[in-house]
Amino acid sequence: MPDIEICPLDAGCSVYVKLVASGMRETLMEVLGEQRGREMYTLDWLHERVCWHLDASRSCAVVLLAMDRHRDEKANHAEDVFGHTIVRVEQDDDGQTFGLFSTTFVVPVLRRIGLAARLLDAGEAWIRAQGLTRAATDTSQTNTKLIHLFETRGYVVEFQSEEMLRLSKSLVGVET
Repeated sequence: MPDIEICPLDAGCSVYVKLVASGMRETLMEVLGEQRGREMYTLDWLHERVCWHLDASRSCAVVLLAMDRHRDEKANHAEDVFGHTIVRVEQDDDGQTFGLFSTTFVVPVLRRIGLAARLLDAGEAWIRAQGLTRAATDTSQTNTKLIHLFETRGYVVEFQSEEMLRLSKSLVGVET
């Protein structure tokens, strides 16, 4: 297993911003099917969405990367990034703020070694650091892998529609 650290994405690193956008697209294609996932958002739109999360004037968010701890920090190589999660402060219909995991991705060859769980833990820590007490994710009902991950970590279905569902959990008294 590679030696991995979880760290925030620097907005100035265009290589990693593009990589996260590509991971978002790959997730869409895995969950929704290749054609629908590819057609849902352009790669340019996904790139802009990553940038939106990194712009403190537009959102309160963090993009966390699972990275090779032994990388050359002066060189930004795509192969040094093993996965990502994007977490932001969101507001529900009742005006209550919470932390929302908007996307999580791990490169396929490194799945099932705990990287997604480590990203989830780091995201929850960031949510707590924002003073929030609830975390959630919205996903397609067909995203069984993500649903399973979140459910094993104590998340429960808060609501669901025909295609989507929200999983959430209280972070009060919960430490990672």
